[in-house]
Amino acid sequence: MAELVLSSLDRGVLTLTFNRPDRLNAWTDALGRRYFDLLAEAEEDRRVRAVVVTGAGRGFCAGADFETLGAIQQGAYEAEPDPRPNTFPLTIGKPVIAAVNGACAGLGMVHALMCDLVFTAEEAKWTTAFARRGLIAEYGLGWVLPRVMGQQRAMDVLLSGRTFSGREAYEMGLALRAVPGERLLAEARAYAGELAAYSSPASMAVIKRQVWGDWAATLDESYERATREMLTSFRRPDFAEGVASFVERRDPDFPALGKDVS
Repeated sequence: MAELVLSSLDRGVLTLTFNRPDRLNAWTDALGRRYFDLLAEAEEDRRVRAVVVTGAGRGFCAGADFETLGAIQQGAYEAEPDPRPNTFPLTIGKPVIAAVNGACAGLGMVHALMCDLVFTAEEAKWTTAFARRGLIAEYGLGWVLPRVMGQQRAMDVLLSGRTFSGREAYEMGLALRAVPGERLLAEARAYAGELAAYSSPASMAVIKRQVWGDWAATLDESYERATREMLTSFRRPDFAEGVASFVERRDPDFPALGKDVS
């Protein structure tokens, strides 16, 4: 049986590839468990500084597998619950970058947007699909989308369930970059490689926690938390190394992410 998620590590960048290309990497419980297991392992692996997530073949993830949906409709679905929610990638202290290479639909779109950054192929096909399947905005998308792309655009893609291109996804704010498909993975990996080489793992972990965690905070709460985090950062070796490398005009050599941060 083929690996459901492929894994490769190169110079601090871990690439995870959903590997059900014959089904456009449609989501199953088993695929989800393997993906989350690999993210949990990446969190503990001192060699990993950044993660890129993509799909094998023509799709990123075409949503929930139709066999699963059919079983749910017939009342024959026997869930294999995973205690980790679909927001699990947000709890990983290392940056996770989605490289959306093709079909990105429904639950697949959820998992693209549960990454910290999104790169997309210009020609990739995106859709929420939910309203056209008699479903609702699943797994927090009703909360995420208005904050990422604005109320009207969120309503559009959720109510219509229409298909749109990676280029439009970029224009609406769902992706950081839209590039030709043949360049997608190289560009995402190159960006992740810069994070791995030049950004402090401790700083990235705290910043990630701040950005995701402060969405529901007031300005005063965010300010107070940032002040505490700043004072703590002064005591980390990352701060000393960041200043020294700048003064000495050399590349930084930051320590791996420590347990005290993650």
